[in-house]
Amino acid sequence: MRQRVATVVWRVVLAAALVCGIGLLPWLTHTDPAHTVLKARSAERDPTPEVLADIRAQLGLDGGPFHVLGRWLGGLVRGDAGQSWISGADVLPGVVQALGASLLLMAVALAVAALIAGLVCARTLRLGARRRLGERRRGGTGSAVVASLPEFLVASVLATVVGVQLGWLPALGWYGPQWTLLPALALGLPAGAVIGRLLDDLLPGAFGEPWALAAAARGLTGSRIARQALRRCVPALLPNLGLFVVGLTGGAVAVEQVFDIPGLGRTTLQAALAQDLPVLQAGTLALVLLAAFATGATRVTARLLTGPAPSDGALSSLHRPAPPGGRVPPLFQGAVLLAVIGVGLTRDPLALDTGQRLRAPSLAHPFGTDSLGRDLLARVGHGALDTLLLASAITAAALVAGVLLGLVPRVSGALVDTINAVPPVLVALLVTAVAGSGGATPALAVGAVAWAPLAAHTSALLGQERATLHITATRGLGAGRWYLLRRELLPAVLPPVLRHALLRLPGVALALASLGFLGLGAQPPSPEWGLLLAENQPYAERAPWAVLAPAAVLALLGALAVSAAGGLRGPGRRPVRVAPAVAEQATAPKKEPVAAP
Repeated sequence: MRQRVATVVWRVVLAAALVCGIGLLPWLTHTDPAHTVLKARSAERDPTPEVLADIRAQLGLDGGPFHVLGRWLGGLVRGDAGQSWISGADVLPGVVQALGASLLLMAVALAVAALIAGLVCARTLRLGARRRLGERRRGGTGSAVVASLPEFLVASVLATVVGVQLGWLPALGWYGPQWTLLPALALGLPAGAVIGRLLDDLLPGAFGEPWALAAAARGLTGSRIARQALRRCVPALLPNLGLFVVGLTGGAVAVEQVFDIPGLGRTTLQAALAQDLPVLQAGTLALVLLAAFATGATRVTARLLTGPAPSDGALSSLHRPAPPGGRVPPLFQGAVLLAVIGVGLTRDPLALDTGQRLRAPSLAHPFGTDSLGRDLLARVGHGALDTLLLASAITAAALVAGVLLGLVPRVSGALVDTINAVPPVLVALLVTAVAGSGGATPALAVGAVAWAPLAAHTSALLGQERATLHITATRGLGAGRWYLLRRELLPAVLPPVLRHALLRLPGVALALASLGFLGLGAQPPSPEWGLLLAENQPYAERAPWAVLAPAAVLALLGALAVSAAGGLRGPGRRPVRVAPAVAEQATAPKKEPVAAP
């Protein structure tokens, strides 16, 4: 009971710290809120001292940030989230309406993600149902490519091709269920590929458990065994699924911008840029509450699926050695990537030739040219160094932090939920407010959130592994906590988490460069890959190669990461060494009791 109370208090403290920190955003950035509000209300009006003083009086800014924050919290207790500093309208109805749009979009996107995840692991399910998993080889190149596609690029392509050129579905606006399909596809395709890869990683272990062997011996159908294998693996992925729920709700800013959807992510971003604190705080609080609800729902679902087995220590380990991965695909993919970078480094990425604007690929320009006539191959090659090195360093740091924090789920659980509730763009603004703008700002902003999915994955796998029979037996033979962690738990948890980290490497590379949208990351004429996508996105219809070239390199990076991770195998378990006294007691012959005379 005390632990539950402590956990609830810890979550409340973190949520309050987040909301209060956001309420101090204008003062942390050393900007005048009155000046920002005036610019958002009327950009043509001169910011005279009299006008700024009048705005401060209207908003109550003269009392300082803590006065403003206290007044907002006091109104929140009464169910009043205040009025927007920009429009003067009540905040709560607008935030509720934006949340409803985001929840609808999230629900459809989750359905798309579930379908894609099923397609990714369909082959493993089919082979497992037929007891032919020995024929399975590590693959996943296609899913890695899909997972590496940036959401805003998928959204732009779908809106242009399916919505405008073909006219099959509406591309802009938010007027009914038909308008949810294209943005849901843009969000669900990458998310489903990631979930499918994680699920495909666990399924062989479920099919190898004793219950599956006994079920096959009793003549149960393969489809029924496959369904039970899915049920066995899903609890280990539910924490990450909860993260996806919140991420698809508040983090879909780019997709909402492309399709003009009045969702919560877009509303929060606009409020952050305009420093409309009541709207920003209410939107963030809604995301925090959604994260808490998603976490509770995933825990209840996991308990319903697993039953009393975890508490009884009656589970089998899902950890199995990874199937052998071929050496040719990663070597070939790595050679192609190095060749692209090497050839690109020999060219000038800043040379302008307006007469060669948006030229198609040719011998002179194998990747074509951009809107200023610059060689795209040169820009991709020069942008690879900074992008890949920094993304690799952040992924490694996120892996270490995620594993370490995942080992203490009571501390990291609430922290993961709170961090995940904040849209990445807002995290970048907060990091800039605290650390200032500079070269380290994008790395700090991305690194601040990159560890959360890995920590959730680690804690989920650790909880499953601790409830296995061999851990219970090893503990009964006298093994201590350090021995169990070092010899049993970490060897079972690290390989799938490492593969998960490699799967997210292209996303980290894209997230770094995409901060250029807010002026927080790479700035023109930098050739970072995400900035290349952003610069050439308006010309996707006229010159598709301008966005396909950097997108293809990102997809190649994702395929290489997953192919290389396919060869990662967890070390085999070593025999348990127990104390001599315990071993002697366990192996000594039992003596028959002597009857009393």
